[in-house]
Amino acid sequence: MKRQLAFDLAAPPSYRREDFHVTASNALALRSIDGWAGWPMGKLALIGPEGSGKTHLARIWAAEAGATVVPGAGMSPEDVPPLAAVGHVAVEDAARVAGRPEAERGLLHLHNLLLAEGGRLLLTARTPPARWPVALPDLASRLAATPTARLDPPDDALLAAVLAKLFADRQVRVAPGLIDWLVRRMERSLAAARLLVAQLDAIALAEGGAVTRTLAARVLDSGETRPNSTETSNPGHYP
Repeated sequence: MKRQLAFDLAAPPSYRREDFHVTASNALALRSIDGWAGWPMGKLALIGPEGSGKTHLARIWAAEAGATVVPGAGMSPEDVPPLAAVGHVAVEDAARVAGRPEAERGLLHLHNLLLAEGGRLLLTARTPPARWPVALPDLASRLAATPTARLDPPDDALLAAVLAKLFADRQVRVAPGLIDWLVRRMERSLAAARLLVAQLDAIALAEGGAVTRTLAARVLDSGETRPNSTETSNPGHYP
């Protein structure tokens, strides 16, 4: 069969509030983000598995609070004054400061300066801050006292809504019932949903066919729809 050239024409990720699908798995976390003006001690840790929507919620908060978003691994003390001047900061994958002396000192200084000035600090990670293996005792004590909001793995309703949006963004029509069929069989993460839709679209285009249950079964059976397990600053977003 002659294969066509395939181009990834997906729309870029959207972090708009209206594109955040609210279900039982994320409603409490969204409520915590919405209550940012009253966070205890001015800080919050947003935790959840990869692909649960941490990046999307962090970007919603940043847009509404006028905050800056930075990666945890790149923190340094030199970055703190301009960040603190913004007033509100979100540190994504904040657990990645652990074991990096410059990053640990940067987060400690940012924490102290921001909160002393009445700012707000949002941290995102997979695990609660009290479990991060940081070396600085002062930072460890501050992290242990940070309130947390948890994002659960996406439920069926969220996965179905995200798959439908991803297919629509690519202008891909799918067979009736395919989305529910995929939800029951795919890895339960939003990162996996994005990868799965991208692969189905690319293969269908290359083969000149449609996205069908037969194609979906072939892609799922290949075992290539599992996202890389390495935590990055942007694996868990979804449209």
